[in-house]
Amino acid sequence: MIDLKRKILTAVQADLDAIETALEKNLNPHLGLVRDVAGHILFSGGKRLRPLLMVLCARLCGYAGTYDKTFATALEYLHAATLLHDDLVDGAALRRGKTAAHLKWGNPIAVLVGDFLLARALSVSAATGNVRIVQILAELTEQMSQGEVHQLMRRGDIGLTEAEYLEVIRRKTAVLFEAACRVSAVLADAPQESESALARFGFNLGMAFQVADDLFDYTLETPQLGKQVGADLREGKMTLPLIHALRRASPAEREWMVSVIRDPEFSTEDFCRLVGMLKACGADRYAEKAAERFIAIAKKELSVFPPTGALETLMDIADYALHRRV
Repeated sequence: MIDLKRKILTAVQADLDAIETALEKNLNPHLGLVRDVAGHILFSGGKRLRPLLMVLCARLCGYAGTYDKTFATALEYLHAATLLHDDLVDGAALRRGKTAAHLKWGNPIAVLVGDFLLARALSVSAATGNVRIVQILAELTEQMSQGEVHQLMRRGDIGLTEAEYLEVIRRKTAVLFEAACRVSAVLADAPQESESALARFGFNLGMAFQVADDLFDYTLETPQLGKQVGADLREGKMTLPLIHALRRASPAEREWMVSVIRDPEFSTEDFCRLVGMLKACGADRYAEKAAERFIAIAKKELSVFPPTGALETLMDIADYALHRRV
C-alpha cells in the first residue's frame, strides 16, 4: 500500500499543489481571526481527496477550462465547515492530531467560521455561472446537515440498524463524494451517461471511505488516527463494527457491551476488551467486506470511460481507500 500511495501522490502532485494554492488564494476573509481559524482546519494535513476527485473526474470528462482547481476549493471549504461544526457537536478534543478549533477559540467562533466557509463554498460555485452546480452544492449541504442531525438523534441508541447506519453515512459522507464527481461532469458539459457514472462512482467510494473510517476507531492508534482512540464510541456513534458485534454477541456479552456504550467514561481496559470482542465475532472483517463491496461497485462504474492517466489514478484511489492507514 505504501507503493500505491506513492504512485498516486506522484501522479497528482501538480494538481495537489494547484489546489493548495487555490485554497489560500480564494479564502479571502476580511478578518485575520477568520483566516486563522479556517486555516487551522484547512491546512492541518487533510488529504484533499474531495477536490482531487473533482479535478480528476473533470479531466476524465475532457474538461479544458481553467476553473477546475478554483472550483475544487468549494468542496474543501464545505468539508472543513462540517468538520468545525461536527467537532463542536461531538465535543471532540482532537482533529488531525491538533487541538479542535472550538477548544482553541471557543464555540461561537468555531460555529461562525464554519458558517463563513459554507458561504464561501457557495460563492465559489456561483462564480461558475452554472445554476445547476449551485443547486447541487445547496442540496448537498442540506443532505449533510440532515445526516448529522440524524446521527445526533440516534446517539448511543443500541437499536440503530445497519440499514439506518448506511443511511446516515450516505447523507453525512457519501453525498459529498458523489457531488464532487457529479459537478466535474457538469462543469465539463459531459453527457448524462458520464455524469451518472461518475456520481455513482463517487457515492460508492464515499460509502466505502466512511465504513473504513469508522473501523479505524477500533484498529488504529491516536497518532495514526489523528483523534483520541475510541472517540466515536465516547461520542455515542453507533458504527458498523459495533452494530454487527451487538447482533452477534451472546446475551451476557451484549449486556456488557451496552454498559460500555452507555458509559462515556469507559476505561482503556474496557475499550481494549471491547475491541477484542469485536474481532472475536468478526465485526472488523464484516465492515471490511462491506467497504470492499462498495469499492467493487465504484470501480465498475468507471468502465464507461476509455483508459487514461486520470482513470488509472481514480482506480488507484479506490483501491487505496480500502487499505489506507489514516
